[in-house]
Amino acid sequence: MGYDETGRIAPVETSSGVPAAVLENVFDDPSHGEPGRDRIAVHVVWEFLLLAGLAAVTWLLWREDADALRGGALKTLLVDVAGLGLLTLAAGLSLRAAAVNLAIGPVALAAALHFAEQGDRGVREALLPALVVAALGGLALALAVVVLHVPAWAASLAGAAGVIVYIERRTTPIAVQGDYDPRRTALYLFVGFAAVAVLGGLFGVIKPVRRLVGRFRPVADPARRRGGVAATVTALALIASTVLAVLGGVLIAANGDGPVAPGSGFDWSVLAIGAVMLGGTSAYGRRGGIFGTLLAVCAVEVFLAWAVTQDWTISRWAVGGATLGAGLLVTRLVETFGRPRPTPPGGVPAGPSGDGTISTGWALTPSPEPADAWPSVLPVRDTDTVDSWESPRWESEPRRWDAGDR
Repeated sequence: MGYDETGRIAPVETSSGVPAAVLENVFDDPSHGEPGRDRIAVHVVWEFLLLAGLAAVTWLLWREDADALRGGALKTLLVDVAGLGLLTLAAGLSLRAAAVNLAIGPVALAAALHFAEQGDRGVREALLPALVVAALGGLALALAVVVLHVPAWAASLAGAAGVIVYIERRTTPIAVQGDYDPRRTALYLFVGFAAVAVLGGLFGVIKPVRRLVGRFRPVADPARRRGGVAATVTALALIASTVLAVLGGVLIAANGDGPVAPGSGFDWSVLAIGAVMLGGTSAYGRRGGIFGTLLAVCAVEVFLAWAVTQDWTISRWAVGGATLGAGLLVTRLVETFGRPRPTPPGGVPAGPSGDGTISTGWALTPSPEPADAWPSVLPVRDTDTVDSWESPRWESEPRRWDAGDR
């Protein structure tokens, strides 16, 4: 940025004479969202608040039971964070793609029951068939969403109903078979989840990636198709979210103290979607933070561990509902303060305005007049009109210091 002769901030121009701020947004298609870069400050502020909340609830847990943060109890807590974290990543991926997958909870519970029954055959033998079925089921869900172009929540709800039919074939809790203990690799599981969550958030901040992942988000009529690129990205997101739900369900089953009880699994869906929205991912898709998912999942699991020390019996539905309600408020904040700055009328470039504010928007509007308003050659001197042409600025030689009146 430079300054013009009036003291205003002048735009930086490229070699072609086009302002750099214009070139940055020149390929933004208004049919795929507002042109410009999403603002990240709201996510930074909110994630600092989440970090403070996590520190507070961790201190409460340490004060009540310091042993919960060391030894085997700490390993159990880390695996719990990783298990819920995988479900939250599944929810976050589908939310970022603007195609929320409500079936992640039932899928996770079905995977937990399958692992409880088949775990004695070995982790690989029990896990591979579940992953294959999850990938095929995610593909079927993706085709229904992108080919028919129907709301993902409705399609995934139908898919969840089919998974619940499989779950209801079990009428009694099932004890986990086999000797797989995820607590032996608790630290690696936690670090792996944290790395994926943070790296995914970092990539999601990059403007082209952010717009590509959230391309399925409607900007006008939600029933209009969003194109082949949006359909492909959304399909991959739904498949990946279903596979992640299976992995999360297996970890939850293997880390549990008792048998796996049949149910609907929707309580896990509510908790996972609430956690990812609490972390700063918008319910409308596309927008999200960097560390928010990691901090929100840790805060939820540490709170549940602290509730145990208080001898509280808290339903997962209650925690999920409260988390989801708070996440809706966060979505409103993200959508209000995270969207690109509005472009001033007429495409006025960034610079100090009369009220002391600075605008940063540009608009590709044609100029009503040519930029060069000066004539290419000097006018021909009229010998009959002397008074207007006798000004010293037209003299070919410099004036003497003592010429004329001073």
